[in-house]
Amino acid sequence: MFTGLVEETAQVVSFAPAQNAWGLQLAARVVPAGVAVGDSVAVNGCCLTVTRCGDGQLGFEMLEETRRLTNFSELKPGSAVNLERSLRADARLGGHFVSGHIDGLGRVEVFEARGKDHYLRVAAPAGAGRYLIHKGSIALDGISLTVAEVAGDTFAVWLIPHTLAATNLREKRAGSGVNLEFDLLGKYVEKLLATRTAASS
Repeated sequence: MFTGLVEETAQVVSFAPAQNAWGLQLAARVVPAGVAVGDSVAVNGCCLTVTRCGDGQLGFEMLEETRRLTNFSELKPGSAVNLERSLRADARLGGHFVSGHIDGLGRVEVFEARGKDHYLRVAAPAGAGRYLIHKGSIALDGISLTVAEVAGDTFAVWLIPHTLAATNLREKRAGSGVNLEFDLLGKYVEKLLATRTAASS
């Protein structure tokens, strides 16, 4: 479980197929000192297991399905990725509950400066609009953000300068892929209502 508060951005050292999985190697400053092999780390919002750590680097393995369904397929050496260690039970929850399970890949439609802030509009996968609520929470590449606008399966968020400086969103352009995780509570409510409807029919 995570909060959507990015601890640091890391740089991709390598990302290539290995014998049984895809291998992702990152260079980071903060997170490697606080994790061990077997720990969970959110990388661009996707929960991955640490398979190697030390000397300022982190290593992960991932399935082909994970690579295909996320923006990991767009990574290359030098790309910036967001990192967050898993939530401790005694820690403050500053964002919202983020599971680290990506629901879909969105595409940036508009990303522009408006005054001192930045406006980011994203097209979510077809049918995802049912999870989008004005002023609700959403995780973009693992970043807890507030939905400012909703139009069908498209939504927008506003970014303060700190968010741009502290995350990989500063590298996004129109057409860039962003990992999306919709609000966990909303998905549970949908499931419960669907089960109740099926039972009463």
